[in-house]
Amino acid sequence: MRVAYLSVDPGVPVFGTKGASVHVQEVVRELRGRGHEVSVYTTRAGSRVPADLEDLRVVEVPLGPHPGTAAREAAQARAARELAARAEADHPDLVYERYSLFSRALSQVTATTGAASVLEVNSPLVDEQRTHRGLCDAEGALEVLHAQVGAAGLTLCVSGPVEAWVRGHCPTGRVRTLPNGVNTVRITPRPEDPDQVVVTFVGTLKPWHGVEDLLRAAALAREPWSLRVVGDGPQGPALRSQAREDGLEVDFRGAVAPEQVPDHLAGSAVAVAPYPEPTTGQGHYFSPLKVYEYMAAGLPVVASAVGQLPGALEGCGLLVPPSDPQALADALDALASDPRRRRELGRRARQEAVDHHSWSRVVTRALELAGVDSA
Repeated sequence: MRVAYLSVDPGVPVFGTKGASVHVQEVVRELRGRGHEVSVYTTRAGSRVPADLEDLRVVEVPLGPHPGTAAREAAQARAARELAARAEADHPDLVYERYSLFSRALSQVTATTGAASVLEVNSPLVDEQRTHRGLCDAEGALEVLHAQVGAAGLTLCVSGPVEAWVRGHCPTGRVRTLPNGVNTVRITPRPEDPDQVVVTFVGTLKPWHGVEDLLRAAALAREPWSLRVVGDGPQGPALRSQAREDGLEVDFRGAVAPEQVPDHLAGSAVAVAPYPEPTTGQGHYFSPLKVYEYMAAGLPVVASAVGQLPGALEGCGLLVPPSDPQALADALDALASDPRRRRELGRRARQEAVDHHSWSRVVTRALELAGVDSA
């Protein structure tokens, strides 16, 4: 089967380090592993190409100069049209698009080729853009969403809140929820560091990941555990400054390629996802890639009780109120002082990841729901 994978969002490089890039790579990897011929059409290829994807065909149409918000939106729409035309010329059997603002690519390709189609929606993107980055043509963006969902044979949402958002704007589409997954072959349990209890966070250093609360928790800790932070982002300098001011010795490792994450989880005793209280009415709508990676690594997880996390971590970790550094410190202290409990929670976490959250299961289910051959 010929598959056209479309990702028009310039904020998501195909070969990048953020969670969205991991998502793109893993879906492509699973499709290729089943013998399908996959081509990726994108506005931003990125440069961190994993060895097993070096031969992947990538068609790139960069946005080019776009001074100002309105110009960026117009450039994204133009790039989507060009990428769709390139995909049409390849006559795909399946069109799989990661939903992007102002892209009608899926609807354009399916209209001319009759290919089966899946639209993957990872967030309430119109609301996100309006709140965090700026949006000129909100009405046009919603019209595009309606057209894309209407054209798609199947719209997959990563969480219930995202599905509710899509249905609120597009009540007639065929919409389902399918959470994210994890590569349980690439990420496997490793031994703890024998000399120290290491608590690890992996993720982009942005406000919605709550790393400042994690640093406050480390300053409040009564047990001797050490903190490792894997990732970088806009908050990096401020967080490093906060750690210095609080007298904390934090192992900041910077951004790493997705294939390097297992090595940076190695030696960890506990993993942490300290999401803060939401500051907008959107709530926590994500499907947490990092948490599934922690689970695949056989690590007990301490996380905020938000979004999908209470269900995902049942029997696999400890939940704390969001934006509560003292509660976070207490939970981390409890696991730091109890190696037997860590081992049991980690064992359950690994089993849950393998049984229910592998990318293989996710892609199989997506293709089944789309009514196409998953072999």
